[in-house]
Amino acid sequence: MSPDYVLLYVDQPAASGAFYADLLNLQPVESSPTFVLFVLPSGLKLGLWSRHTAEPKVLASGGGSELAFAVPDRSVVNDMHADWAARGLAIAQRPTAMDFGYTFVALDRDGHRLRVLALEM
Repeated sequence: MSPDYVLLYVDQPAASGAFYADLLNLQPVESSPTFVLFVLPSGLKLGLWSRHTAEPKVLASGGGSELAFAVPDRSVVNDMHADWAARGLAIAQRPTAMDFGYTFVALDRDGHRLRVLALEM
């Protein structure tokens, strides 16, 4: 088995769907008042499910995990940081060198962490 589906619990699926459609430059393949689904070019599915209707009840909030975007090099990390900051995304960590590579972290509207990284080993 290989996981191919990520679910994020969100407060307002339609608003979060619009956020991710703009961020990913991709339209959802499914959309309802309680759920929005994207199929990314990699084949990974990203579901945005209303935290108010998910069962069993959602106990956690955003920020407990990360959605990571691997990019080829530091210049792409810097370019994405500038773009996302200009779009108004909250930046939790500015571009920085860490033991695994060069990275920054932004937050979506529900506080989910979005990490962009260029691996440097």
